[in-house]
Amino acid sequence: MTNQSYDAIILGAGGAGLMCAGIAGQRGKKVLLIDHAEKPGKKILISGGGRCNFTNTKITAANYISANPHFAKAALGRYTPNDFIDLVKSYNIAYHEKTLGQLFCDGSASQIVDMLLSECNKGGVDIKLGSPIESVENANGIFTVQLNGKTYSAPSFVIATGGPSIAKMGATEFAYSLGRKFGLKIVEPKPALVPFTLGEDEALFKNLSGVAAPVETKFKKTKFKEAALFTHKGLSGPAILQISSYWKHGEPITIDFFPDTKQDWLLGAKNNNQKLSFKKLFNKTLPERLTNALLERLQKDFKMGDQLGATTDKNLRTIEQKLSNWSFNPNGTEGFAKAEVTLGGISTAELSSKTMEANKLKGLYVIGEAVDVTGWLGGYNFQWAWASGYSAGIALG
Repeated sequence: MTNQSYDAIILGAGGAGLMCAGIAGQRGKKVLLIDHAEKPGKKILISGGGRCNFTNTKITAANYISANPHFAKAALGRYTPNDFIDLVKSYNIAYHEKTLGQLFCDGSASQIVDMLLSECNKGGVDIKLGSPIESVENANGIFTVQLNGKTYSAPSFVIATGGPSIAKMGATEFAYSLGRKFGLKIVEPKPALVPFTLGEDEALFKNLSGVAAPVETKFKKTKFKEAALFTHKGLSGPAILQISSYWKHGEPITIDFFPDTKQDWLLGAKNNNQKLSFKKLFNKTLPERLTNALLERLQKDFKMGDQLGATTDKNLRTIEQKLSNWSFNPNGTEGFAKAEVTLGGISTAELSSKTMEANKLKGLYVIGEAVDVTGWLGGYNFQWAWASGYSAGIALG
């Protein structure tokens, strides 16, 4: 059986793997990049509605969830959003900023994939797609991979195969299997940036499928102010996806339906116009269907007239409190099938934060979503892919 030798073998041609391969290749390393998918960068291609939210200008380590909240600092500091923006500019890829620092391509997400492939080409990277790995072994400081009946070997081996989120894209738990094989601990993987499902007791809100509104979601001390979307299964939208990464099963989340109002705003509205109806007031901010659902529930729970003037000041304050802390008890999420990313993964305690190399096995690196580092919605996870991929790419031997 023939054996082709390389300086580094990288499994996974997503964002992190492509970045790592391009960096290492341009350092003069002989690199083999392997992916079981037929095309590279599949998650990149579908991200941001096909325009790829490739980074965020407001990134800090505080925007990431990990058992070690400090782990991401080194890589994020070594390769910043401005570094990736400079790369994008060098390829004359037009982009724009949306809300909250999110950067998107003006054109297509395929521009980002083509850019990364061009970087790999500059480094002479060999890319093999569309074939599953048959085996991975390590002996005497050398990693060997069997693929299509051939053996490939290298002293450096990079796991960049992501997590199990969006299984229809071919995502699997292969990274964790490899991690365990080489003695690395795994932080239990869970769906993140994922819609909630609601039980039958929330049927009133499940009937609002398709309705969206700007809200503030809260779970304990964590809060996000963005849009929420009601679905036939429960709750989605950016604010919900964000809070889902922090949510613990069996516990409630709360929604503030009027996050931009000041204390006693209902009382103030009553003092300005006794005859103003709740419906007219709510409709200034919320879609009519949501207004109707909220009022239906409120009228069951509180003594209130149709007009503000027909409701006591005490009840107005209670209603205001309810609207700013409306409790929902999700009975679960839509799981890895709909999760944008994976919470958990290969433990950061096993890795160097500077190089992404395993502490106990020289030459083994883990990058991207496979690691227990999960970013917020809005370009944060791509920046982690670029940063962790870069850190490994400049470090591997």
